[in-house]
Amino acid sequence: MEFVHYSVLQKEVLSLLVPPDRQALMIDCTLGEGGHSKLFLETYPLLNVIGLDRDSEIIEKAKRRLAPFGDRFQAINIWFDEFFSTYDGPRPDLVLFDLGISVFHYEESGRGFSFRKSEELDMRLDKTAPMRVEDIVNGYQEDRLADVIYQFGEERYSRRIAAAICSYSKSKRITRSDELAEIIYKAVPPAYRYGRIHPATKTFQALRIEVNRELDRIEPALRKAIDLTNPGGRIGVVSFHSLEDRKVKWLFKRAAEGSVPQPGEAQRTDDGKPKVRILTKKPVVPTTEECGLNPPSRSAKLRVVEKLED
Repeated sequence: MEFVHYSVLQKEVLSLLVPPDRQALMIDCTLGEGGHSKLFLETYPLLNVIGLDRDSEIIEKAKRRLAPFGDRFQAINIWFDEFFSTYDGPRPDLVLFDLGISVFHYEESGRGFSFRKSEELDMRLDKTAPMRVEDIVNGYQEDRLADVIYQFGEERYSRRIAAAICSYSKSKRITRSDELAEIIYKAVPPAYRYGRIHPATKTFQALRIEVNRELDRIEPALRKAIDLTNPGGRIGVVSFHSLEDRKVKWLFKRAAEGSVPQPGEAQRTDDGKPKVRILTKKPVVPTTEECGLNPPSRSAKLRVVEKLED
């Protein structure tokens, strides 16, 4: 069975990211299976889209899905922060980030994203990267592993989970996703095992973020996207957990104040001139109807800014 990812906040994204009434360019920074790109290409006949994704398998699915749009669509297999760091093409009018993980990764990739399956512990979006989650759980020192689980998963039992993982891996290498999930399940208190979410959920999220360096990529990419976007253009970000949303909220706020720190600088004011106007004072969230149709949408938050004059 082939799964198709449900692109969240479809109506809201289309209504807030409106291209100018001319030939325009959109950069879809997290192409996935091409759901959002398809919506925009169908809705705006004068729009061209560049779709970015570092996963070579999912990008092939998107290219097949969007083939009817011909040369209006171009796919590039690259991390979005790396793309913006070297991009010298036409300035975009729209930029969209959807930071969620596709259903493809959980259901079809076979890379251990789901704790409900028995798969190799990989979780890389870039299959050429040297480190897998298997290398993390069998190679990190206990304190470092606990820090990853706490910082990227906001898991309150991070110390207990890390201790259990490291203890287990001393006698047997952990290689399967369901094996790791069982270790985590046994490590937490009995009452925690039967909560609203599976006790392995936050740890798996943390390990995925760590192996793909997901949080490290957001701020550099957003800074460059703001600089490159045409005046009057719009930048939207859909996030799915507080770690992502805080980074987006903070950077948009500073850009609206005209004081965006550069890499390695905690406080730096440019010229005090605002670079963007915030269009979503509070993040846009899915309707009750959408959450009923697609429960994973519940945690989605959309923030949008408009680029001001250079």
